[in-house]
Amino acid sequence: MARYVFVTWDGGGNRMPTIAIAHALVQRGHAVRVLGHDSQAAAYRDAGLRFTAYASAPGFALDPRPAGMLRLFTDRGLADDTLSQLAADPADVVVVDCMLFAVQDVLDRMEQRFAVLEHTMHGFLVPGFRALGAMVWPRGLRVGRPRAHAAPIVVASVPGLMTPFPPQPALSASPGAVVYAGAMARAQGDATPSEPTVVVSLSTFRFADLAETWRRVLAAVDGLDARVVATLGPAMSPREVAAPPGVEVHEWMPHDELLPRASLLVCHGGHGTTLAALAHGVPVLALPLDATSDQPRMGRAVARAGVGVTMSRRAEPAEIRRAIGTALRDRAMRDRARRLGEAIRGFDGPARAATVLELSASASR
Repeated sequence: MARYVFVTWDGGGNRMPTIAIAHALVQRGHAVRVLGHDSQAAAYRDAGLRFTAYASAPGFALDPRPAGMLRLFTDRGLADDTLSQLAADPADVVVVDCMLFAVQDVLDRMEQRFAVLEHTMHGFLVPGFRALGAMVWPRGLRVGRPRAHAAPIVVASVPGLMTPFPPQPALSASPGAVVYAGAMARAQGDATPSEPTVVVSLSTFRFADLAETWRRVLAAVDGLDARVVATLGPAMSPREVAAPPGVEVHEWMPHDELLPRASLLVCHGGHGTTLAALAHGVPVLALPLDATSDQPRMGRAVARAGVGVTMSRRAEPAEIRRAIGTALRDRAMRDRARRLGEAIRGFDGPARAATVLELSASASR
């Protein structure tokens, strides 16, 4: 049995990969605990995982502005909390969220074995990390060196949205190795809708344009000749949306219950949501909500692969409605999405990630 600590932050899209990989490790008999913000406690404890909140960040509330995000990612208090937890309860491997630069830096300086968990496509992150490295260097933090020593970098994604994928390389826990684990979503096969079905699932974080985007999308599907299911998530309440007659509105519903019956997913282009749809062979209409995130890049990747389309969140309802109708009728797009889904499912993401982290623990002994 090995001991793992996942060090994370309340970012929404990093939750599912953390839980999926942690569950895979627990099922193999390992001891797993999670260190994160107090606002995450219920989600991780409900998932059956041992959770401890950062002592230095009580009452955490995410500040999505660039300056607020940079303060979070360079917060030395989180690094100090991580060291305190390890002193009280040592771990064989610490799995650190890719954005927590201060934590990675201090672990590297302490020569504590750690892995990095990336929750979007590796190619999207690398250019940004180069720029951020220069920004945080005056603060005494390093980005490149800790990542070069991470053993390994685990990417909860696939190597591009294309088929066929490059051959899956042998798993490696060597310092600096980049391992694509695959999608974390559970998908047993292609979606098989009994009728045209549009699932709408926007962000779990309340971006500035979230409410207005919901208004436009719901106006677009008013009277659509298809079943429409909308899942709001914690950022919106049913009282805030004026759903047209016939639209099913849920505060929350698991993707693995909805996507097997979906014909199209309308979403914000978040990596986890988009990859979950594609793992089920479901095309995507992406309306990115945040230009500084991976959402626009995911939208462009989907469009390049021919498995969906992307458009501005400020598009008029009539334009969104036309895009939905076109996607529902596009048999070639659906076929490409199904081929991509088959390739994505071939990775078995949580199991592959657990295996490489086991290799990392073995190397630490």
